[in-house]
Amino acid sequence: MHAPPFHYLDTAEAVDRFLGQLSGTRAIALDTEGASFHRFLDRIYLLQLSTDTHDAVIDPLPLGTPDKLGALLEDRDIEVILHDADYDLRLLHKDYGWRVTHLFDTRVAAQLLGIRAFGLAALLEQFFGLKLDKKHQRADWSMRPLPADMLDYAAQDTRHLLGLRDRLRDALSQKGRLHWAQEEFQRAEGTKWDIEEPDTSFLRLKGARDLTRRELARLRELVRWRDGIAAELDRATFRVAGNEVLFDLVRTAPTTRDGLFSVKGFPRGMSDVRATEALQAIVRGNAVPEEDLPRFAKSARWDRDPDFDDRVARLKTVRDAKATELDLDPGVLCSRDRMEAAARRNPRHADDLLEVPELRRWQVEVLGEGFAKALASFAASGSVKSPAVKAAAPATSAPATSAPAISAPAVTASDESPYKVGE
Repeated sequence: MHAPPFHYLDTAEAVDRFLGQLSGTRAIALDTEGASFHRFLDRIYLLQLSTDTHDAVIDPLPLGTPDKLGALLEDRDIEVILHDADYDLRLLHKDYGWRVTHLFDTRVAAQLLGIRAFGLAALLEQFFGLKLDKKHQRADWSMRPLPADMLDYAAQDTRHLLGLRDRLRDALSQKGRLHWAQEEFQRAEGTKWDIEEPDTSFLRLKGARDLTRRELARLRELVRWRDGIAAELDRATFRVAGNEVLFDLVRTAPTTRDGLFSVKGFPRGMSDVRATEALQAIVRGNAVPEEDLPRFAKSARWDRDPDFDDRVARLKTVRDAKATELDLDPGVLCSRDRMEAAARRNPRHADDLLEVPELRRWQVEVLGEGFAKALASFAASGSVKSPAVKAAAPATSAPATSAPAISAPAVTASDESPYKVGE
């Protein structure tokens, strides 16, 4: 069975002509293709969109920003359907400054229904009996020209999203959970590209907190070395040297070329010039004065609260029982960081939890009474503490952020979605 035809659009005129045919459209399925697996800096290399009657793949490289598409996506009267929207929304904001204003995320909807296999391919197979070909999942979408089979693959990502949205929305309505999803979607509409503090990316590498401060200094220099090469070649950083290679270099601190190349995974094809630069990076890390060694930011320290862990444990018991009752993943129902925020608030009544910015209103609706009862004895004793913030860390430390209030749906680095879990 052949897939229906789609429009491939690579000129501003063709895009404008196609979008002009969408007058009166009230729903657009959207997907983007980046190339973070291949390129140093990711960007949008394809935009796929579908309506009830049209399918198109837009190539933004030769035409620049398709402004008319942005106007549609920012129109509150047009619902934009994406699957696993988070990264797409960030790229749309970074590359074009667009902010989707009426979102439906099929991944979040599926998880709120208790569906455990929530990847797009799994959902399309479950609801429509379709099997998507996954052979281009790691494809380099920055290459040009793109072969026909890659374009066909890209077009499939949005072709069935509208029908999937309908099935999931109906199921959410039947379970009385549609307003849960709508609150999550509203919050996600504020998602934007996070601007990192310069030269602090090394602090965010997994495993960095296990290093000594001297090792952190070496890591900072080696990341600068590795990322400089990656930027020059426009190549994904792991294709220059993986993080585990850097950690091994940090711990062993080789001083010779032979020592460098003896580290497992160090690229055997690395030129002598680049290898010398790596050794020089290690020397620079060793030379950082003790008082200038990098450190992690000190987060807010809560006053000694001997009951805190007990309160969190009681909330977890309530959460887990309710998750079983609702057939939901416990982390989707309420993540640990949100239970900790509720424990710090130590509510006397369920409505008190509405003042906890980390909690959604639907979570208070489902868990509020149980949480308040579980903490009743602590609330009666007034056992709640305030944070005492320690002195600010040096400039090399990662910036601290705070979670948004419910009335302000912007998503920050500290308010990561509980829906971003393994499939």
